[in-house]
Amino acid sequence: MAAPAGLCRFLNIWAFLLLVLPSLVRSLSFNLSRITPSDGNVRIKVEGDASITTQGIQLTPYERNSVLNYKAGRATYVQSLHLWDKATGDLADFTTRFTFNIDSDGNTSFADGLAFFLANFSTPFNQTATLGGGLGLMDQTLVTSPEPFVAVMFDTFSNVKYIPMTNVSINLNSWNRSANSTEWLNDITKGEDNNAVITYRAKSKTLRVGFTGFSDGYYQTDSLSYEVDLRDYLPEFVSIGFSGATGWLFEKNTVSSWQFDSTPLRSDSVSAPPAPSPSKPAPPTNHTIIIPEEKSSKKGLVIGLSIGVLVFVVLLGLAIYTCFKKKWASKGDNLIILGQPIDDNQNTIGRAMDGEFEKAGSGAKKFSYTELATATNSFSEEQKLGEGGFGGVYLGTLRGMKVAVKRVSRESKQGREEYASEVKIISRLRHRNLVPLYGWCHEKEELLLVYEYMPEGSLDYHLFKKKSPLNWKLRYRIAQGLASALSYLHEDWEQCILHRDIKSSNVLLDSIFNARLGDFGLAWLVDHENAPQKTYLGGTPGYIAPECHLTLKTSKQSDVYSFGVVALEIACGRRAIIRNGPEDVIRLVDWVWDLYGMGKLLEGADPKLCGDFVEQEMERLMVIGLWCAHPDSDTRPKISEVVHSLKSQVVQLPILPPKMPKPVYSTCTSTVSFTSEYHTNSSSNTHFTSSSVSTGSSTSSSVLHTF
Repeated sequence: MAAPAGLCRFLNIWAFLLLVLPSLVRSLSFNLSRITPSDGNVRIKVEGDASITTQGIQLTPYERNSVLNYKAGRATYVQSLHLWDKATGDLADFTTRFTFNIDSDGNTSFADGLAFFLANFSTPFNQTATLGGGLGLMDQTLVTSPEPFVAVMFDTFSNVKYIPMTNVSINLNSWNRSANSTEWLNDITKGEDNNAVITYRAKSKTLRVGFTGFSDGYYQTDSLSYEVDLRDYLPEFVSIGFSGATGWLFEKNTVSSWQFDSTPLRSDSVSAPPAPSPSKPAPPTNHTIIIPEEKSSKKGLVIGLSIGVLVFVVLLGLAIYTCFKKKWASKGDNLIILGQPIDDNQNTIGRAMDGEFEKAGSGAKKFSYTELATATNSFSEEQKLGEGGFGGVYLGTLRGMKVAVKRVSRESKQGREEYASEVKIISRLRHRNLVPLYGWCHEKEELLLVYEYMPEGSLDYHLFKKKSPLNWKLRYRIAQGLASALSYLHEDWEQCILHRDIKSSNVLLDSIFNARLGDFGLAWLVDHENAPQKTYLGGTPGYIAPECHLTLKTSKQSDVYSFGVVALEIACGRRAIIRNGPEDVIRLVDWVWDLYGMGKLLEGADPKLCGDFVEQEMERLMVIGLWCAHPDSDTRPKISEVVHSLKSQVVQLPILPPKMPKPVYSTCTSTVSFTSEYHTNSSSNTHFTSSSVSTGSSTSSSVLHTF
């Protein structure tokens, strides 16, 4: 027996209204991909010296005053943000992204900066009081603002000792007392556009800012965060916007694009927190209807009855659904994934994945198949970015933003496992050198993953396929970024994550050529103290550590081996497996080790660089690559040692044997030894050779390389 179609539609409509309408009232979302004069007063209110031009929001004027440059301006979005609810204690998440430009017109003296703020400004804008270090937020003669605000400041003239002149800080009700700050490597004289992403997560009470800077001709990225309960500092309704100021010195402060998204309020506690300071909340705009309690008892009764009816209807619908659930299930209405029905009583992939995301509290979302098909033009060949054993990756435009949609192939042997691994693991990770996951979809027998689009493609494309090579500075930074990502996975996250498929094609590059490690389809979660895990052999030929073929175990050391191979690819511009002919095939590690033994290591540098590289850095990267790819897994460094060695040119590296040790496997004792025609240094289970010193992170000699 099937439920009447009309009843199903009726219940769906009421459920949709009950769930969605509160979100429409309580959340705030907009995307100003290009701010123009038409946004003035309609979307953005400007005060003081601020204006909106074809360049965007000009917080301070473009004109330089030959005597004084005292200017201050503020730009506020016309609609207030409902940040939290006093009655329930519910608190909203939000994310904002913007592009901004601070330009001194080539002058090496400049000040003072701009800020993104959440605030309750109840008094008219005082342009004079907010000049200079006040950044358009508060009177800099005061220590604490009488009007509450939380701001992320991009400061170009530090007024505080021991804080760099250009810095980014998180400030709470004060212009010169930062909750957290970091140096901002940015050349204001160049006036390059920069990007910032600011997020707040109610569950963890974490305010985080990621940002770019432009220094030495290249873009830099950095981030900082601070744990803060915004309910302690801000009222329920707040204004959001930007402010900026100059004092004696000149600069232009511009915001050219702005995107903001908040979630419906979420509760993380049973009772509401104490009410904040008695500042008057910013009045809601005409988009929100407020009914004063003392004048609306009758209206309140009507609203209460209406909500009661809605709840009754929903409960009735749930009762009907429960009655017919078993009969509908018997008709075969179970979830189907990759063409295989999954029993309703099992822990299906669909429910498991949804649950994992809810538990993780990540920013990833569940998308519909229709939405993703529309975004990618029905997964057309014109939109395809690449193809692998897992399936294809397609470029899409989703809600005004470019994304990469990974479509797991139905022919993939571990299709479902790879999908499950990615959504369970990568959705919970947060690191500037990992590819962010935006969302997922499992509908219409499809498994789809939505990632941030990496406009510069993969590392292997730039190393092996593109005619114009990556310059050395970018290459070295990419190696550092990849090592940092792997250190986060192995040592810095709550569990140890073994990636198990590190290779140059899985290293993607964002718009400013920062390394982003992706493809966690083979990743493995283990506790930090656990021994290597025995599992099916993963990875790609040329990148797989030699011991994995014998033991079938994956470990941190096997990931480090794969990193070492990629490091050598970056330095040499050659693939992990070098093919000089149909039968002439050698491994890159062997080839570079031979050059090392002959003292000709720099001859292995990528010829496409035409010698334009820092020899000290090139030699360091190649030795680190060999160290990581040592055939003895116990001799390889921890990835944290690699990060340190790449950052500092004075860190000593071990001398490796001139000939690469060859493993000799014993089936009787299940041990591995390493032999060479050179000097031998024995141990209980292994021996390895060197002309002067045993290898490893701990060496028996003080003779070390210092590059």
